[in-house]
Amino acid sequence: MDATLIATPVRGRLRPGGVLAVFGALLALAMIAALTIGAVRIPVPVLLDTLWSLVDPTAGADVDAGQRAILLQVRLPRLCLGIAVGIGLAMGGMLMQALFRNPLAEPTLIGVSSGAALAAVATIVFGGALLGGKLPPGFGPYLLPFAAFLGGLAATIIVFRAAHQVGGIEVATLLLIGIAVNALCATGIGLLVFVSDDQQLRMLTFWNLGSLGAATWPLVAVVTPAVLLVGWLALRLAPALDLIQLGEVEATHLGIRVDRLKRTAVVATALLVGLVTGAAGIVGFVGLVVPHLVRLLIGPSHRWVAPGALLLGAALVLGADVLARVVVAPAELPLGLVTSAIGAPFFLGLLLMRAKRGGSP
Repeated sequence: MDATLIATPVRGRLRPGGVLAVFGALLALAMIAALTIGAVRIPVPVLLDTLWSLVDPTAGADVDAGQRAILLQVRLPRLCLGIAVGIGLAMGGMLMQALFRNPLAEPTLIGVSSGAALAAVATIVFGGALLGGKLPPGFGPYLLPFAAFLGGLAATIIVFRAAHQVGGIEVATLLLIGIAVNALCATGIGLLVFVSDDQQLRMLTFWNLGSLGAATWPLVAVVTPAVLLVGWLALRLAPALDLIQLGEVEATHLGIRVDRLKRTAVVATALLVGLVTGAAGIVGFVGLVVPHLVRLLIGPSHRWVAPGALLLGAALVLGADVLARVVVAPAELPLGLVTSAIGAPFFLGLLLMRAKRGGSP
């Protein structure tokens, strides 16, 4: 038996190649909208002239300097960060759903998101006092995503070490310990919010709702390449993720080193979710909804689910960011509110459909 047998298309589902093409088209449209739509509307010809001027400095001479600055210094880094956030959350959700063999799983189950959030909140509240202004030159923009990654990784290590103490890296054990870690992190966040001052509280409120507004080229230069690299590594796990769906014992008999696969998947999730959480705040439901929807459309094979989640996650975050900019323009809604407004009804609909079919949530 091999992964191709598990990856056999399910009758009644759409052709995977066609679905990926549609997702790619949606991402392209979302990218164009993210660059042209906002408080200042930028025509597509101006967009094309500005982008071409990056290749040919003699082009785009007639482009308005203000529009050029908005495109290159505000919207383009925001676009790159939005793609990274969508990929990171969607791929993290896909890895967790595959690891737990549950299509309703997401990174919060084992404390990755909570650990990242706790570290980021602690950095906002105590970072300046603890570091005393002794940051290396130019490190400031990277502090929050770096701290969030370390927090997510620390939570992951705690979960795995506790699982070893209990008796092994079983999925049920990881889930139960993850619940405890989530509760501890929530308590820590509550205490930090309680001791924060008014300025820190405003920052925490803004960060807790998620936004791409803090996107800058230095931040994008760190977060986006790291997310793309880890996302590519996650794509390479697809055959092993297919086999583990048969069960851990069966996957072991088929040559999969299950414990190493679990460690790799969880560390990759900590990287993906920690980095994007630190950079953009808490953006809900993307890691839950996107891989689940892709799996419903094209089947369980991770050879297709992984690239589908990558494309649809990026498209969803960019589309939600465009809505956040135009719904109450010239003001801007938090990105996390928009993704939750989209994801929560969809999730509820999935549960109702499963209940009507006689399945358990």
